[in-house]
Amino acid sequence: MSAVHPIVQAREPGFSSAEFRTALGMFATGVTIVTARAPDGQLVGLTANSFNSVSLSPPLVLWSLAQAARSMPAFQRGSHYAINILAADQQALAQRFASPVADRFANLTLSQGKSGAPLIAGSVAVFECFNRSRYVEGDHVIFVGEVEHCDSRPGASPLLYHGGKFYTEHPL
Repeated sequence: MSAVHPIVQAREPGFSSAEFRTALGMFATGVTIVTARAPDGQLVGLTANSFNSVSLSPPLVLWSLAQAARSMPAFQRGSHYAINILAADQQALAQRFASPVADRFANLTLSQGKSGAPLIAGSVAVFECFNRSRYVEGDHVIFVGEVEHCDSRPGASPLLYHGGKFYTEHPL
């Protein structure tokens, strides 16, 4: 009888980055804009679809950001941020916050969250989070937020993203 030796590291991928990205795009997601107020008071925000729940007790969510992102220092150092889940009619906002626009917040209706993070009007849900922990994995940082406050608009249609395109929900 021979001993089974466990594999101690992953094998080299047999696919390109483009193939990986295409396969990931087959997972339909909601679309969020993560917002914060930098220590200098400047507003920062970005579109992210890497969002999900982690725990109900305590209430934890996570999202990830590329290490090379210009907004990384603000999110690394900041104590709080908000995750705004976009509504079906907010596609233009998703595109604006995903682009290198000078002032992403121009002419946007905002309110201030309990911790100072900007909240986007019309979102289907908002999670105001304490920046609990961060984990560097590959070329991204995974942010785990402890939700201090949340709000939602039951019945509102979310903005969805699949295969590189935006969609709205269609109940089965």
